[in-house]
Amino acid sequence: MDKIFRVNMTDLTCKVEEVPAEFATLGGRALTSTIVAAEVPPSCHALGPNNKLVFAPGQLSGTPAANSGRMSAGAKSPLTGTIKESNSGGTTAQQFAKMGIKAMIIEGLPKEDKWYRLHVTMDGVTFEDASELVGKQNFDVIEAMNEKFDKKIGVMTIGIPGENRLASANISVKDPDQKIRSHGRGGLGAVMGSKKIKAITVDATGAGKVAIADPEKFRAAAKVFAKGMLDHPVTGEGLPTYGTNVLINILNEAGGLPTKNFKYGTCEHHDKVSGETMHDTIAGRPNGHTKHGCHAGCIIQCSQVYTDDKGEYITSGFEYETVWGLGINCLIEDLDDCARIDNAMDNIGIDSIEGAVLLAVAMEAGVLPWGDGKEALRIMNEEIGKCTPLGRILGNGTGSVGKAFGLTRVPVVKNQGIPAYDPRSVKGIGITYATTTQGADHTAGYTIATNILKVGGFVDPLSKEGQVELSRNLQIATTAVDSTGMCIFVAFPALDIPEVLPALVDMLAARFGVEMSVDDFVALGTRILKMEKEWNTKAGFTNEDDRLPEFFELEPIPPHNAVWDFTPEEIDELWNF
Repeated sequence: MDKIFRVNMTDLTCKVEEVPAEFATLGGRALTSTIVAAEVPPSCHALGPNNKLVFAPGQLSGTPAANSGRMSAGAKSPLTGTIKESNSGGTTAQQFAKMGIKAMIIEGLPKEDKWYRLHVTMDGVTFEDASELVGKQNFDVIEAMNEKFDKKIGVMTIGIPGENRLASANISVKDPDQKIRSHGRGGLGAVMGSKKIKAITVDATGAGKVAIADPEKFRAAAKVFAKGMLDHPVTGEGLPTYGTNVLINILNEAGGLPTKNFKYGTCEHHDKVSGETMHDTIAGRPNGHTKHGCHAGCIIQCSQVYTDDKGEYITSGFEYETVWGLGINCLIEDLDDCARIDNAMDNIGIDSIEGAVLLAVAMEAGVLPWGDGKEALRIMNEEIGKCTPLGRILGNGTGSVGKAFGLTRVPVVKNQGIPAYDPRSVKGIGITYATTTQGADHTAGYTIATNILKVGGFVDPLSKEGQVELSRNLQIATTAVDSTGMCIFVAFPALDIPEVLPALVDMLAARFGVEMSVDDFVALGTRILKMEKEWNTKAGFTNEDDRLPEFFELEPIPPHNAVWDFTPEEIDELWNF
């Protein structure tokens, strides 16, 4: 029987609650946002006692369905002030699902100045002293927990920036190979730190299988779904071979690769850090792996294990957005330097997109030279990682750096750093950046699929025509997919192969024993997205917050000399549905 664990940090209790009927078929983003919208006052301080941190495995997490291993975390974001959902791979989503934990809601603040480790079992949550973990970064916490328990223990942890409540801090999750995945973006690690929770350990002893109401229907749909994933050229060929970093050369060719803090749309040294170069580098080194999954059951395997020339581990999950931010936007030409900075961000526990974007703004401010990978690594470890005064300015995010140094080219929306696609040259993603409920976030409505990769049709990236509708449709669909526990990349075959989306919906129907159509699936995404928008409105956000920074309108970007030219009225049309 599914249950909800309600953890109160003020009186150090855990109540085991029955799942309300209206939550029965929800999971992931649909459940975290529903709980946050119902229980968190929109006007509360994100680091105060009234914010809540909610974890919920997806609707299909823990089932035999391919790529169904993600957990959602939700709260009010201390970075953006908006409602926030962040999902991650690793082990804990599947553990929670198999343990029957529909959600874990963490509320209140401790009375004492004491740090805790929450230990989650089938029976509930206990509050363990975490004083021996305080002051440790993430890899050391994971190692300590592996030694205390065994390598099967699930771990979610924060580094020193999370302890100090920096707004770029994330929640790091151990994956099956003892590497780190992240609840990134939005500063949820700071929320966990505000509640004096250094780590969460998950002991799944006694867990069974996820109950499936109609196993035969589920198996048939899962087979169709997995075949579509493997048959699609993006999820079956491009991502498994080159990882997400395959996009470096593609975006450079399109003139939408933001370079030197969004000054240019192409980069002369793009091939030095491209997915093709990264693949060949990994393949040519001892112990490197060009394919790797972030959770059990991943059949795309778009992660990798990046080693040095002696075969020593550097990083894993070396994503396009991170490589872009360091290698292109910061002009760091040495891929090994970029990999070591990525490892440092995993270790100290800050979002690798925010971390890379804030470094470029710091370079523009003269804090460190353009392209200096060694100094960037030092700043990550010694300043942000140790929360020095400079580290606190930087570690509170891109917007914090821009304000501290009086800059105007500060690429943020709702104070969150803008990712790896220039909105002047790829206008659809600009609509997503402006309007998403989450702050600038490419995954919220990934128009790159249609604007650049021609998945699900084609909408000219340099034209305004069709971009609002494209972003709206993808934001609705993404909200629904984020609720399933599926990797967002399932959207590629879902957009192109007619059988894939119905198969996904059939798995959901079979899982819960309900009737469900594709229209019902879309309706779920619509309802949750509108709920998030309404919560943000109550928190004080208006349409005027759905705007890109002014410099995108004033500075044409080479090579197309494109500018951001949507009117406020055109942007606001997105919410007319």
